[in-house]
Amino acid sequence: MQNFQFPFERLMKTQLPADIQQLVAAAEQVADKAYAPYSHFKVGAALLMEDGSMITGSNHENASYPVGICAERAALATLDMNNNANKVRAISVTYKPTGHTHNNPVAPCGMCRQAILEVQQWQGQPIAIYMYGPDGEVIYVENAAFLLPFAFGGSDLNADKA
Repeated sequence: MQNFQFPFERLMKTQLPADIQQLVAAAEQVADKAYAPYSHFKVGAALLMEDGSMITGSNHENASYPVGICAERAALATLDMNNNANKVRAISVTYKPTGHTHNNPVAPCGMCRQAILEVQQWQGQPIAIYMYGPDGEVIYVENAAFLLPFAFGGSDLNADKA
């Protein structure tokens, strides 16, 4: 049986470059805006664009669970995917512990991994992911594709272009 492996780093927030520290801070701040009355798990995400601007999003739950949206997809939904000029360099995701006892970095769910990968494929360059925990630890992955091995993409839908 073959194994799937990929590189990642464990760092502290203070070891990150200044622009990435700002990205993580933006995700922390927007987590306060999350609407999480059921799980009490407030998540924030921030996108760092090539021009240095940031786009943020927080999770919004709903009593009808499938209607909610994760922070990562909330941020990604505001991208202008008709304009390929300003690409996503990195995404940071974190959470506010409200009744949770661990401080581990949080990773995007499977649906968000697929959404991030779709944007990465659309823009034709990797998106770095910074998963941040409230104690300051960061897990850094340089390419979103690493988090979704055997991914499904647009080329799977059109056999003529594959």
